[in-house]
Amino acid sequence: MNTWEPAAPGVLRLPSGRLIRGRALRRPLPPGPVPDFAVYLLGKCPPRVEWEHRWVRWPDLRLPANGDEAAEALGEAWRRAETARVEIACWGGNGRTGTGLACLAVLDGVPPGEAVAFVRKHYSARAGETPWQRRFVTRFRRALS
Repeated sequence: MNTWEPAAPGVLRLPSGRLIRGRALRRPLPPGPVPDFAVYLLGKCPPRVEWEHRWVRWPDLRLPANGDEAAEALGEAWRRAETARVEIACWGGNGRTGTGLACLAVLDGVPPGEAVAFVRKHYSARAGETPWQRRFVTRFRRALS
């Protein structure tokens, strides 16, 4: 298994034991291993990286431009996190990243109405910054059906 160290900065442990790293792209890459796969939630093209990644067009303080594309990318991240180092990131590392992590928590079995609180407790108190981001999480399960 090639996953994150549980105590590494930004690492969130989901109920299944999967470890996902959330981070802010405005900050330097943390020391240690690089991701095997990443999902970048940004309004414009992400910076060039050496690892496999997906870009979801997601403007700051908003929702993804394409909810189906976001659900597909986050689903891939959740599946890969079982055996690989997966990173979810946006520019600031809180709103969009926290929303994405909360969606992964829903995929992992956390009830949609509790997922943002779970991420706020275990990752960042600022996760899911806007009411519409929090609503996106509560409706996320339905979006995958």
